[in-house]
Amino acid sequence: MADLIRCISPIDGSVVAERPPATDAEIGAALAAARAAQLHWRNTPLAERARICNAAVAVMLGMTDAIVPELAWQMGRPVRYGAGELRGFAERARYMIDIAASALEPVDPGPKEGFSRRIERVPLGTVLVIAPWNYPYLTAVNSIIPALMAGNAVILKHAAQTMLVGDRFQQAFDLARLPAGLFRALPLTHAATARILGGRGVDQVNFTGSVAGGRAIEAAAAGSFIGVGLELGGKDPAYVRADADLAHAVENLVDGAFFNSGQSCCGIERIYVHRDLYDRFVDGVVGLTKTYVLDDPLQEATTLGPMVKAEAAAFVRGQVADAVRAGARALVDPAGFPRDAAGTPYMAPQVVVDVSHDMALMHEETFGPVIGIMPVDNDAQAIALMNDSAYGLTAAIWTADEAAANRIGDALQTGTVFMNRCDYLDPALAWTGVKETGRGVTLSRVGYETMTRPKSFHLRTTL
Repeated sequence: MADLIRCISPIDGSVVAERPPATDAEIGAALAAARAAQLHWRNTPLAERARICNAAVAVMLGMTDAIVPELAWQMGRPVRYGAGELRGFAERARYMIDIAASALEPVDPGPKEGFSRRIERVPLGTVLVIAPWNYPYLTAVNSIIPALMAGNAVILKHAAQTMLVGDRFQQAFDLARLPAGLFRALPLTHAATARILGGRGVDQVNFTGSVAGGRAIEAAAAGSFIGVGLELGGKDPAYVRADADLAHAVENLVDGAFFNSGQSCCGIERIYVHRDLYDRFVDGVVGLTKTYVLDDPLQEATTLGPMVKAEAAAFVRGQVADAVRAGARALVDPAGFPRDAAGTPYMAPQVVVDVSHDMALMHEETFGPVIGIMPVDNDAQAIALMNDSAYGLTAAIWTADEAAANRIGDALQTGTVFMNRCDYLDPALAWTGVKETGRGVTLSRVGYETMTRPKSFHLRTTL
């Protein structure tokens, strides 16, 4: 028998769940069922698709009390924050359901005598969604609901670390009476996933994960001509201008850096502060960071849970140690966080100054509860540093001047520009990135374009 796919809890190292990987026969049956079901689903009225998808959202929300501790056991997020992900899941799902009718409307190119013309948005067929563990409901819903609303079938491969989330999606759609075959959560190995992509078992793959994982997806899909959507790494910057509301910037950026133990693709990983505010900003950040409670995520008082794995925490500790050896200063004493311990996933939050872009901490993805802060003299210097990255997911600007935010944002190489906020997805806006952050779009009307293909109708009505 093939090795089991396991979820090991960061709380105590116990096995939360395990599954045998899907066999080739099971995968083939699921793909065949998806294609058969999709032929009927594509002709199902949009109002009926919306009714079923809304019912699935309601079912999922009804499982909140069970899902919150389940998330903590799987990936370590404190229970006090677990319900927030379900609220965000519902917000995105309902928005994408609500805009489906207008987003999928045929395009009318205008009148032409003797002709009837239009561009239809037709479904692709079957969409494979490969979802990560860090925001397991939010990332998955970005693709699942639009894919189904557009008339596609969906196969979900969820990360092993959050395999129970795949089960929850399956339960929700089954209880909402989605026609059989249209949605299937499968425990897939990397090799099986590659075979599906290379053999054109699906028509589109949407992957959220690491840059290395994105490269593996592209390689597996090469020559199959299926659509590939990739949301990969990030090293998201923030810039605090001299005219910023200091208290607001401190509060929001500390949360943007440390929420989810810093394990967010759009979390803040580096901050550039105008020299006039720099000292006060750093003092405020350090003071607020010291109020975090690092402990068992099942306890309501905990505000910072363990990282997902001990190996992940070791990587982050290594980045900090390398920076300190190169001249940086770490300003938070881990002794103030009794649960912090080398060799475990429990890691104290850290604020690092006297940093430079020669240090990995400021140019390689960290994905942990650490923030590097540098002073800058002007907008031009901040723009140059913010763009000095292999990634480009989001960038945040703290300022009282909207015109300045627009001017700076226009110069930034990023998918989203924030002003006076960070680490948030507005479902009305396209979620996308540049450079090694990937390609493709989810959410918004634009997101529906990746779930459909254009089909032109050019009809001569008179001879």
